[in-house]
Amino acid sequence: MNRLLRLARPLPLAAAVAVMLFLWTIARCWHPIYGFTAFLQFDEAHEATAIAAFREFPVFPYQGWAPYDGMQYSQVAYHPLLDAAELRPAVDSLAYRARRILFPAAAWLLAAGQPAWIAQVYASLNIVCWLLLAAVFWRKLPVTDTRGALAWIGLLFSAGVLSSVRLALIDLPALLLVALALWDAEREHIRSSAGWLAAAALTRETSLLASVAFFHYPPKSRTGLMRGLLWALLAAAPLVLWLVYVHWRVGGAVETGSRNFAWPVAGLLTKWHDCLRAMVEPDTQPFAWRTLLATAGLTFQAAFILTWRRPADPWWRLGAVFTALLLCLGPAVWEGFPGAAVRVLLPLNLACNVLAVRTQAPLAWLLACNLTIFSGLFVFNDLPPYRDFAVACQGRVEALVEPGAGWFNSEHNSRHRWVWAESHGRLDIHAWPRPASVEVRLTLKMRALTPRTVTAQVDGQRIWSGPITQTLTIFNLPPLVVTTGHMVLELSTDAPPVLENSQPDSRRLGFMIFDPKMVVSEKPSLAQ
Repeated sequence: MNRLLRLARPLPLAAAVAVMLFLWTIARCWHPIYGFTAFLQFDEAHEATAIAAFREFPVFPYQGWAPYDGMQYSQVAYHPLLDAAELRPAVDSLAYRARRILFPAAAWLLAAGQPAWIAQVYASLNIVCWLLLAAVFWRKLPVTDTRGALAWIGLLFSAGVLSSVRLALIDLPALLLVALALWDAEREHIRSSAGWLAAAALTRETSLLASVAFFHYPPKSRTGLMRGLLWALLAAAPLVLWLVYVHWRVGGAVETGSRNFAWPVAGLLTKWHDCLRAMVEPDTQPFAWRTLLATAGLTFQAAFILTWRRPADPWWRLGAVFTALLLCLGPAVWEGFPGAAVRVLLPLNLACNVLAVRTQAPLAWLLACNLTIFSGLFVFNDLPPYRDFAVACQGRVEALVEPGAGWFNSEHNSRHRWVWAESHGRLDIHAWPRPASVEVRLTLKMRALTPRTVTAQVDGQRIWSGPITQTLTIFNLPPLVVTTGHMVLELSTDAPPVLENSQPDSRRLGFMIFDPKMVVSEKPSLAQ
């Protein structure tokens, strides 16, 4: 089998297909106004405490309670010097989040400090990092046979990597920087390696564990040992200086991260217990098997490092130090489906793949170490619940229309979208930036099963009324001026609804809207 794997040559087409699959999956999450900000997991429950820019410019809001860490880091990106008072109520444990400043600061720089672009850029950076890791890993591994291709796919489509993309987190960028540091370290390019590692530490502080690459085993000399220690300290210096600044600016973290660690092996055993228990519970069973495989993958990674010992190899030392971290992780990192551990331990995943390919380890090890891919393939299953019916952009102003209360579920085919109401339907119009006066011109195509009249109202005042029949009819509503960022348009009919068909569960339908169109423009304020 190993001989066949060495002889087999992976087709570049396979890599292209994998990249296209990733980009196609990502494209399904894109929105013409929100961009990829749905990855931030910003929710309505935090709208009152969020920074002003999250209300002034479009950031996708989830209904109810759905926060995650990307929402916190993206708000730090608006004020990377931590000098804004609005950060304290907006970000949970600001001092803890601010430690990992490189990624938010990079978003601020790439957006040129423009508030309208910072969240959009931050939410997209993981996509760029994925593509960079794909290119660098292919070349540096290098991928020359089927074994290498399996390792390449296993890492890029792992639960940890794809979760970092889906939730706009800092784990994938940190992994990319750690990988660059290790590749330079093994070529004795210590200066650049220390630079990459310093950047990785400012992205995620656990990346400093990779400084084991600066030391030789067995030590060549006392001078070599001291030299490795010096480079490790230099790599840590920017983080230390930044932590001093964070403490001076916002104080220390309060009870954050206290559940991240536990007694050795205790957290892992608890995770296995929880996985097995979840397998027999109907509510969690659909997620449990994927989590079980991910936990098995992490366990196999640790077992591979412990049994396939190569202390002289910097990649093995990287795997060894993150195996030690795995054994000491606490409940906060393990809990969930599949849990944060798959992201925290990405350097271990990387080290195992590199070692398995370079040492020609049995194929079973390579496959077992990449079992987290089964959770990774489901990361994008929960696509953002976009509900908008029409969007429009003109210059700096943007707007969208969403069907609100009173409508049945939206229906669509490959070309058209429509929605039915029984007798009354609400359209929510959202406009940006806020505050600004945005003029919205709506064109509605409407029809009914029986002739009737439909009336449109805003704040209880009738603005339009028109007859509709069984034939689609186009109506241009009077211009609407949205001044507070949100307007409610009420559509109603006095005629009784009719059954759509003779089936027992048929709906009572009054009128429908088909492919609405919208044009927006900025209306000068009275002061102008």
